[in-house]
Amino acid sequence: MPSATKAPSSPLLVPLINFSGKKTGRSPKDKRIVYEETSRDDIWWGSVNIKLDEHTFEINRERAIDYLNTRDNVYVFDGYAGWDPKYRIKVRVICARAYHALFMHNMLIRPTEEQLADFGEPDFIIYNAGQFPANRFTKGMSSTTSVEINFKRMEMVILGTEYAGEMKKGVFSVMHYLQPVKFGQLSLHSSANVGKEKNDVTLFFGLSGTGKTTLSADPNRLLIGDDEHVWSDNGVFNIEGGCYAKTINLSAEKEPEIFNAIRFGSILENVVYNPITRVPDYDDVSITENTRCAYPIEAIPNAQIPCVVDRQPSNIIMLTCDAFGVLPPIAKLTPEQASYHFLAGYTSKTPGTEDGVLEPIPTFSTCYSAPFIVLHPGRYAEMLAERMAKHNVSCWLINTGWTGGKYGVGKRCPLKYTRRIVDAVHSGELLNAEYENFGTFGLSIPTAIEGIPRELLNPSLAWSDKEAFNKEIRKLATMFGKAFALYEQDVDAKVRLAGPQL
Repeated sequence: MPSATKAPSSPLLVPLINFSGKKTGRSPKDKRIVYEETSRDDIWWGSVNIKLDEHTFEINRERAIDYLNTRDNVYVFDGYAGWDPKYRIKVRVICARAYHALFMHNMLIRPTEEQLADFGEPDFIIYNAGQFPANRFTKGMSSTTSVEINFKRMEMVILGTEYAGEMKKGVFSVMHYLQPVKFGQLSLHSSANVGKEKNDVTLFFGLSGTGKTTLSADPNRLLIGDDEHVWSDNGVFNIEGGCYAKTINLSAEKEPEIFNAIRFGSILENVVYNPITRVPDYDDVSITENTRCAYPIEAIPNAQIPCVVDRQPSNIIMLTCDAFGVLPPIAKLTPEQASYHFLAGYTSKTPGTEDGVLEPIPTFSTCYSAPFIVLHPGRYAEMLAERMAKHNVSCWLINTGWTGGKYGVGKRCPLKYTRRIVDAVHSGELLNAEYENFGTFGLSIPTAIEGIPRELLNPSLAWSDKEAFNKEIRKLATMFGKAFALYEQDVDAKVRLAGPQL
């Protein structure tokens, strides 16, 4: 096995390293949705989904196609989004950089030769002319970057950014629209796995840094996917055919599955390397901290292939990293609480991540996917609640953040305890556990889990300074209230009351 500092022994094991230029991440302020009659009544318009008129889209579409027509080489890839044939869509990617075509070859589901021969017309086309800028004087443009989706034409146009992740999330935005509107299925920003023995399915929701990828990688379970799924009438399926993993500080010891997936055919994006030895340096963040690798999901030995299970979920785990240290490491949520926390989508940025951050910054990302939301969050939450009720799904809130005090005072909940808690969810032992009520947030928390210290389960016991604990819990509860105000008018009174009460 190659280590983090040694070059692969064979050139056949070497991945392709590419650089995305000026843009090393998504450009959410430059994302536009075309305002047209077929979709305008469904879209949740605002700062995430910014309106663009049809005429401007046509101008930018022609600009992109004209640029692609000037290239000596244009690369085309046809693939599927969605592993369930009943709900999948056919996607065509047209681009001027080979790395963009290989990236989508890895991220979409690769058709067989027979499927490719019968592929026909695509359902969705991406015109990626990212090397060529948008004209910032064109109406509706905020910069030389433009990422646009037109649901009437079922097309996406990219100008002024070569960051490959825009294509991945463009496909997700389309699925986030089509699955509920056209198919009546629930698209989710989540990871998912299935038990090897009981075939029980678990969905994991969580924002960056909460442990979604780490906890869904479980030796006793098969990985359905790490990022984008659909909960359908038949079961759960992955939208993607690959993984787009962060590689910052990657090592064979910490994340062997990801490390070993980096081989011939995979792509390293914006990773610094030694040009003589060709050894990547995953600790070097001089280009960006958002270094990535894209590889087919077949590179993960524990993957469920095909990435679809004809079985309804048994458990939903909502992950948060609470740097205020007041949320319990595990709580069983009522259906109303599940809807509330799904809409709130809470985690926190910790001090040290950015200059000037002196205390934890709460982050509320509705449905755990605010940048990719297309419909009103209430529609996804309503579908989630209906499916949970229909299939009697248990929902759990797991805090992988701080305990015994806030950031700087307490300590991060040890990963071994969080894994033990997740194991307790999967074994079913928590269904028969004894619970107590957790104050301000009204959560039900178990009084005992074998192998977990009693005081860890209840934050009010873990804090030695009770006055400081009450101050922090009131502070966080107030933040929840302010964040949830955006959705209050559109949800049932029972859901409104399921949040923290001061």
